[in-house]
Amino acid sequence: MIVVGGEALIDLVPVERPPGALLPRPGGGPYNTALALARLGAPVAFCSRISTDGFGASLLDGLRTAGVDLSLVQRGPEPTTLAVPSLAPDGSAAYGFYVEGTADRLFRLPPALPEGVRALALGTCSLVLEPGASAYETLLRREAGRGLPTLLDPNIRPALIADPAAYRARFLSWLPHVGVLKLSEEDAAWLGGRPADWLAAGPSAVVLTRGAGGLTVWTREGAEHSVPARRVAVVDTIGAGDTVNAALLHRLTAGAGGPGPVDWPEVLSYAAAAAALTCTRAGAEPPYVSELSGGRPTP
Repeated sequence: MIVVGGEALIDLVPVERPPGALLPRPGGGPYNTALALARLGAPVAFCSRISTDGFGASLLDGLRTAGVDLSLVQRGPEPTTLAVPSLAPDGSAAYGFYVEGTADRLFRLPPALPEGVRALALGTCSLVLEPGASAYETLLRREAGRGLPTLLDPNIRPALIADPAAYRARFLSWLPHVGVLKLSEEDAAWLGGRPADWLAAGPSAVVLTRGAGGLTVWTREGAEHSVPARRVAVVDTIGAGDTVNAALLHRLTAGAGGPGPVDWPEVLSYAAAAAALTCTRAGAEPPYVSELSGGRPTP
């Protein structure tokens, strides 16, 4: 089982008709990652705190329908976090948030993860908003300390970071506990670092998503591999990076490439194919395993 920790929220996605309307869609980087993993056929559990309000119920329904294990989900009466994406002409999204007093930021550290967990993934708002951020950080350090493979996606949301310098320092303190660091070009520019610097701090691999430019990985052994993005008609990019997280975790924990070195071109190609399909749909709608075959969309 793969455990994904972090927020579940509601994206209020702009729609064309009627003008100015917003469509509630389940979202949050970790939520999307867990959903995508389940759709790709990976056993996955979601570790979070979700509201008992109507939005929270719909978020749980989405996970339950996909087959996500909910045994690590905490509940609370506080409202669900809301995100309002604004879409650029190319489909890319910027976000505004309503996070004060919401349920997901009150996450508490679980005493233990289930037996048989193969990897832990964390990221996005959950590593910014206290007091939950400290609980997730402790979870990362604890599980990495016992040898569990980890993936971190900082998925920077500048509007939520009151002290950028403090966050950048905190980010660097996480890297010794991270196995795979995945981030976007925008994240990398905001953080102000380089793959070589991050690799030296701890991760075994750094994966960079470059939008229409594809994906690149740098490894601790000095290897570098890139694959192109798949050409599709983009509706929006919401959830594309989260789908990359899921595809990476799925292929890496499944032993892509066999017992030897990771077949990074195959892993990246699979992630690019999955992300491309997500971009053809409104909101975060990752693909099902039946839509992918060997890293290529099924005809």
